[in-house]
Amino acid sequence: MLHIKKLLTLAVTASVLGAALPAYAEDVKLGFIGGFTGPIESLTPPIFAGAKLAVQEVNDQGGILGGKLSIVSADGACDATAAANAADKVINTEKVTAVVGALCTGETIGAFNGSGKSGNVVFVSPASSAPTLTTLDDNDLVFRTTPSDALQGVKMAALLISKGVKDVSVTYVNNDYGKGLADAFTKAYVADGGKVAASVAHEDNKADYRAELGKLTASQNLVILAYANSSGHTILQQAVEAGDFKVYVGGDGMVGDTLTQGIDKASVEGLIATRAGAPSGTATATFNKLAADAKVDPAGTYVPQAYDAAFLLALAIEKNGSAKRDGLSKALRDVASAPGEKIMPGEWKKAVGLIKAGKDIDYVGAGGALDFDKAGDVDGIINALVVKTGKFVDQGEIKTAD
Repeated sequence: MLHIKKLLTLAVTASVLGAALPAYAEDVKLGFIGGFTGPIESLTPPIFAGAKLAVQEVNDQGGILGGKLSIVSADGACDATAAANAADKVINTEKVTAVVGALCTGETIGAFNGSGKSGNVVFVSPASSAPTLTTLDDNDLVFRTTPSDALQGVKMAALLISKGVKDVSVTYVNNDYGKGLADAFTKAYVADGGKVAASVAHEDNKADYRAELGKLTASQNLVILAYANSSGHTILQQAVEAGDFKVYVGGDGMVGDTLTQGIDKASVEGLIATRAGAPSGTATATFNKLAADAKVDPAGTYVPQAYDAAFLLALAIEKNGSAKRDGLSKALRDVASAPGEKIMPGEWKKAVGLIKAGKDIDYVGAGGALDFDKAGDVDGIINALVVKTGKFVDQGEIKTAD
């Protein structure tokens, strides 16, 4: 009888104190998968810095679910097999709730198919732009904060036509990214009145592309759809040495100052490139200041999109109410879209207050609006860049096509 009375007393005490006790604190862990080695190794650290900035903002403003948010990284090497191993590490060993990444499209697909789908893990890629991601069988688990290359190809074509470049030769890295962007560009360019004099796929990581370049001399304007730390640099260097081309064009994978290292600056002066951009407005301006204050380059390739991916996942986890993976996809769509009070980058404390009050929020990204469509894709803008004295200079949004 005494034992029963003690239990009843403890139960009553717990019920009385329960209302005054804080909710159970729960730490949350995100994963980041990107090519820290391989063809985009110079682009990956700044992208990771963008994601870590979002994590810092969350923790500086009270944390998540009453606990702390952390992010662990793994090297996907821009390769499907390496990415599958990276996914196994962060998902099955580190037990992350969700993943920022991967970066290369094949890397994202390899990581997701490796452990993501079976683990019911939401992926938000800040950089996987190939159209193939749109049709991935993903159970509504894979999203991206950058527009598809279906848009980048159209914008690149319009940009070249507007500059009077009416014929080109194209070489592209033989993977989802290269082929997808080449197909989108070629279709739009021909429709706009341009001529593709030659189109040659190439394999990555070769030391010599002179045979491929020999098939591309039908035009003096060369479009290279590849990576700055791999085939893109080698092809550009050997094309300059051959002297057969006057105008050089690259996609987002080429945008890195390492691209022009070891190449005569005068020969690549005026090189044209395209990549996802960020619109003008309060959200972007707010992010730019946050990033600059944290010594993160706000203009880095896919840096705003990485911040958005991590911040969105944190908002979705807070909305979902736990670090569990179930229900996160729906919560992500809820916090990314109207209706709801607008949340700008860095407004974590405000967002948490609204979520706890049962109110809807609508995050406005550093890289633009993030209203995911059925496939998890977003609209966006594409910027033009030009090389001046060996450095890429952003020229702003390409507005020459719808």
